[in-house]
Amino acid sequence: MIKVGIPREVHLEEKRVAATPQTVMRLRKLGFEVGVESNAGDEIWCSDGAYKEAGAIVFDNVKELWSWADVILKVRPPEQHPKLGIHEADLLREGGWLISFIFPSQNKRLLEHLASRKATVFAMDGVPRITRAQKMDALSAMANIAGYRAVIEAASHFPRFFGGQMTAAGKIEPAKVLVVGAGVAGLSAIGTARSLGAIVRAFDPRSATRDQVRSLGAEFLEISIKEEGEGIGGYAKEMSEAFLQAEMALFAQQAMEVDIIITTALIPGKPAPKLITKGMVESMKPGSVIVDLAAEQGGNCAMTEPGKIVTHKGVTIIGYTDMPSRMASLASQLYGSTLVAMLEELFDKESGTLKVDYEDQVIRGALVVHEGKITYPPPVTPPSPEPGIPAKAIPAIAQANQVTSHETKQNVNPVWLLLAGLVLFLIGIVAPSSKLSHFTVFVLACFVGWQVIWNVKPALHTPLMSVTNAISGIIIVGGMLQLSGFEFNVTTILGAIAVFVATINIAGGFLVTNRMLAMFRK
Repeated sequence: MIKVGIPREVHLEEKRVAATPQTVMRLRKLGFEVGVESNAGDEIWCSDGAYKEAGAIVFDNVKELWSWADVILKVRPPEQHPKLGIHEADLLREGGWLISFIFPSQNKRLLEHLASRKATVFAMDGVPRITRAQKMDALSAMANIAGYRAVIEAASHFPRFFGGQMTAAGKIEPAKVLVVGAGVAGLSAIGTARSLGAIVRAFDPRSATRDQVRSLGAEFLEISIKEEGEGIGGYAKEMSEAFLQAEMALFAQQAMEVDIIITTALIPGKPAPKLITKGMVESMKPGSVIVDLAAEQGGNCAMTEPGKIVTHKGVTIIGYTDMPSRMASLASQLYGSTLVAMLEELFDKESGTLKVDYEDQVIRGALVVHEGKITYPPPVTPPSPEPGIPAKAIPAIAQANQVTSHETKQNVNPVWLLLAGLVLFLIGIVAPSSKLSHFTVFVLACFVGWQVIWNVKPALHTPLMSVTNAISGIIIVGGMLQLSGFEFNVTTILGAIAVFVATINIAGGFLVTNRMLAMFRK
């Protein structure tokens, strides 16, 4: 049985833990044996007893836990242990596995240290942002919390209401909020600020975020220079000098108008870009608030001090580096769930072992060290358009699709069209006149259905299900009309089959549609 160890986080002010009693039960159900360091869950109000009830073994000796476990699950990258005086990488047994946030582009020495231990290491921050990997996307889970918490922190320091009001003493204007960056954190901040009644504006160099921002009720700000900011993995890329100048001019104008600025701009592997200058801060109204979610990477505001709150000429600049940790219980549960999903992906049920599949885009993206060999960065491959299709097959599939499409359009054999027309003509002569109208409707339905369904992209098949419910409703009525009698013939048999098939389609369609709608319900 594979042994999974969860040590207590030693990073200063870190309250999260890599597993909660709920995720421990899920790991146990998968067949893992789980060990937890004593008092690991104190900051999320989970006692050692709660972990024991979930099936975990509680270790009082942290060294014993690290040497016992085959796989160590952590939140923060390994660092110097303050009580033991040794590095956590040295606590990992030789050849052991580690899954945690690593940030390999910023921690190259740590990679070398872990490689010297012959370790296999997965960086949860390296999970590619593709549809199939959503359940393992720990960065998005934490960013969602950070965006929400940023608005709450801003509200606690802002001296007015977020929403506008009409009172006996006069009218109160709603707060104006500018969100810079419309990624997961930015969209979460937009939604939270809008729910509090604020007027929200947002800017992002990626044009794909425009509709997302507007769907949340915010105004999407644009500049005159058209340049696409979409980078690798859904992140923003570095922009041209002309774009940056226009961007800074926009921020300078907005700083004089808005009350709260929330910045989320980050480029992987590089310091946070400086977007809010000292002059912009000084141009803001007294009582304004800036929340810098990029503080841990140096901050988007020139006056941000990581981990601190700074006040300059009446403007409060919040530079907390532990936003998710300020909601530690929820953050631990979400992060623990992504770790469980990662172990599910790695676990081979047939052999009962953990396996590294280099052909799996998700696993290869997260793998940074394998058996002592540094494997970061992963090879750049285009994302798979459909789950289950290996990345290396995409060029061949694309080429095949192009050939098929070309052949379909250019090489339709007219002989087949003549034969089909002849068959339909013969059926029209032979068929009784009472059945001919039904047959005509059937042929037209087949043709129209083929044109409607066959040319729809697979990604739209699920939404199309709700439309087919109405069509099936018509079919079931027609089938029921054919059953109005006691004669047992071909007509009643076909009518019964139509009713049965349409009923299945209606029931399944509504179930799928209801599940889709549930994703958007609060």
